Amino acid sequence: MAQSTVSCLKSAISAIDAANSADPNLDDGEPAALLYGKRMSAELERLYPDASDPLRVAARGQHIERWILPRATYPEGKAGYHAWRRELAKHHAQRVGTIMAEAGYGDADIDAAGRMLRKEGIKRHNDVQSLEDVICFVFLKWYFTPFAAKHNDAKVLGIVQKTARKMSDEARQRVLAEFDLPEPLAAAFRQ
Repeated sequence: MAQSTVSCLKSAISAIDAANSADPNLDDGEPAALLYGKRMSAELERLYPDASDPLRVAARGQHIERWILPRATYPEGKAGYHAWRRELAKHHAQRVGTIMAEAGYGDADIDAAGRMLRKEGIKRHNDVQSLEDVICFVFLKWYFTPFAAKHNDAKVLGIVQKTARKMSDEARQRVLAEFDLPEPLAAAFRQ
C-alpha cells in the first residue's frame, strides 16, 4: 500500500470514528455506532484481510450517525422499515463519501464505497457481497443473542433465514463451521 493510501485510510477511519463518537446510545459503555464500526473492521480484517480501501471504509462507516434517523420516525410495518433502511443507506453513503473526499480519495473509490453502503449489487459485485457477509457475521457474533432473547422462535427463525439468504455460499459455510447453531437455525445456512 502506498503511503498516501495508508494516510487516506487512516484519515477516513478517524473521521468516521469521530462522527460515531457522538452516538448518544451506549453499548458496553461505548457509543453504539462507534463500537459497531470497530466490530465491523475487526470482522472484515478476519474474513477479508486483503480488502480494498473502499471496502474497509464502508465497513467502518456502515452505521455512521445511524441514530440521527430513528426507526420510530418512520411508519410501523414492512413499508416503513424499508423506507427507513433506504434513507439510512443514502445517508451512510453520502456521509462516508464526504469523509472519503476530505481524506483524499478519488471519485472511483468514493463511488465504490457508496455502492457498497447502498447495497447495490449483492450477489453480483464481490465487494458489496463481502460487506454484506461481514454485516451478517457481526450480527451473528454480537447482536443475535440479545435479539433472540426479545423475540419468539418464529421471528428468530425468520430473521436467521433472511440473514442466510443475504450471505455468499462461502460465508454460510463459515457460519456452520464457526457457530454452534441449534436446528433449525443451522438448516437455514445449509440451503
